[in-house]
Amino acid sequence: MEARAHTGRLDELLHEVRRQMSRGTGADPRAVLDWLGRQIDADVALVGSAGAVETATARFPRQILPSLEPTLSRLAGGQMAAAVTKSGAFQVRLEALGPRAPRPVLVVAGTSAPTREAASLVSHAGSLIALLDRAQDADTTFRGYQYKARQLRFAVFSALLAGDLTLARRMTTGAVPALLDAERLRVYLLHCPSEDRDRLAQTYQDGSGYHGTGLMVHCPAFKEHLICLVADGSDNESADEADGEATHDAGHVSADGPEVTQGQGAVLRRLVRDNPQYALGISSPYPLGATAEAYGQALHALAAARHTPERVAAYLGRTPLVPLLPHREAGTWARALLRPLGSIPRATLDITRLAVTFPRSAVARLLDISRNTVSHHLSRVETTLGLDLGDVRTRAALDLAFCLAGGQPDGGFGAERGRPEPTLDELFRTEPAHAWAREFLRPLQDTRGRDLYATLCAWIDANTDAQRTARHLGRSRNTVRAHLRAAEHLLSRDLLTTGSGIHDLVYALHITGLQPVD
Repeated sequence: MEARAHTGRLDELLHEVRRQMSRGTGADPRAVLDWLGRQIDADVALVGSAGAVETATARFPRQILPSLEPTLSRLAGGQMAAAVTKSGAFQVRLEALGPRAPRPVLVVAGTSAPTREAASLVSHAGSLIALLDRAQDADTTFRGYQYKARQLRFAVFSALLAGDLTLARRMTTGAVPALLDAERLRVYLLHCPSEDRDRLAQTYQDGSGYHGTGLMVHCPAFKEHLICLVADGSDNESADEADGEATHDAGHVSADGPEVTQGQGAVLRRLVRDNPQYALGISSPYPLGATAEAYGQALHALAAARHTPERVAAYLGRTPLVPLLPHREAGTWARALLRPLGSIPRATLDITRLAVTFPRSAVARLLDISRNTVSHHLSRVETTLGLDLGDVRTRAALDLAFCLAGGQPDGGFGAERGRPEPTLDELFRTEPAHAWAREFLRPLQDTRGRDLYATLCAWIDANTDAQRTARHLGRSRNTVRAHLRAAEHLLSRDLLTTGSGIHDLVYALHITGLQPVD
């Protein structure tokens, strides 16, 4: 009968361990100590490797610990495994836990010496506490590894965004991801609940911390974005063959859809198909050095994807405005605008380049700095240029200048003495620019589109303030935002989530308001 009762107690102890392991919230030795104290009618404490009580039952007599210090030291140091002694009115049993010194020690204090069965329960409980502690250490180590792997993946992505392939490879010496050996990649931008990102990145992670021929990166600026870089051209198949579903271009419908990597591409599409909260934007294939352009396309495609039944959109491409502008004149204009920034620190320039496109709070999260620091850098640029970066048209012009100059104030354009500096209006009056603007705004030509066009014009005039736009148009703010969402889909540009497509809208509206010249 006693043996059966003892076995039952051990079952209860194992049940407590299983409960803790299934919770996934870390080890809780206090629950085991409380159980043990009830079973043997004694009080129990866990003394950590540093000599302090980590946890104990409510009535444990802590006053006995100073007298036990020599024994505790020998147990923690590995000179002995267990000891029985007396301290005042208490009979004390001590057991060292775990294989590595300094070791924690389980201290049991009762009014009488423990029976053989009680001593056995103490040993079993101590062993399980040690196992829980090691499991906790392993979990902590695993979480630390995952965090470092995530940081490294983001660092590789950042280097690719900057077009620095050499730096990306140097950061991964010894475990170069297969992606860096690819000639081209696509960016798949997955919109999902922020709490799903860790699970997805870990589920599809390989042993080296990467994702086969791809890379899943947490976007630090937008918590619902998982950036997926996928090597293009390795084991491709069409989207329809992969998933049996049509693929929508950002603004157009593609009969066949782009080819996608069978592995990661198909997995991401399947995730979207199976999760109504998910959406996916897909870029065109780009060389690795043009990852930034691919990411920009994926942002626009995602904006369109969220308005399609399949919630998947691929950017099949539209000619950007920059290469259509007269090269020499555009370079001269950009150099003239950016010339005062020649003495500005590089960090300020980098922050400004991001802040003309993304909200300041997103830039702060992206660079892991405070929003006040971002504002400080931008104030320096505003003072230097004599411009208001709070104005959407100013940001659009500055973004265009950075694109033309490659991000540097001198832009690589030599001085052109004696030549008058062109204006932005003169650059925009060219026929190629007008053709680009007409094509950009073409989806708004029908009756519904013309209503959206009026909203877009008012929205830009109101400096992208939806409330001011609503007052000007005599509509509700919700109606204005609904129009903007519809325009995102038609124009294939992200206007509200990151705002990365607003500048193209500003350019198109500006150009169509000018008289073209031959």
